[in-house]
Amino acid sequence: MSKRGRGGSSGAKFRISLGLPMGAVINCAENTGAKNLYIISVKGIKGRLNRLPAAGMGDMVMATVKKGKPELRKKVHPVVVIRQQK
Repeated sequence: MSKRGRGGSSGAKFRISLGLPMGAVINCAENTGAKNLYIISVKGIKGRLNRLPAAGMGDMVMATVKKGKPELRKKVHPVVVIRQQK
């Protein structure tokens, strides 16, 4: 079992590569008005010295809106990652 806990959620999560490190800019897939999201932290990561926290599909991250509606920008939002390339 990995050290990244499941946080009490039910069901099995397969091991996938964590392709979105902290600082990644991702596209927003919903119609709230946000276009680009900037990942600032990943929930549930304990960490290791000099290793960037990274997220994969199904992980919750905290992100800010870089391009989108002005009322969404300059705030921190909880985001769930639903897509990644690898």
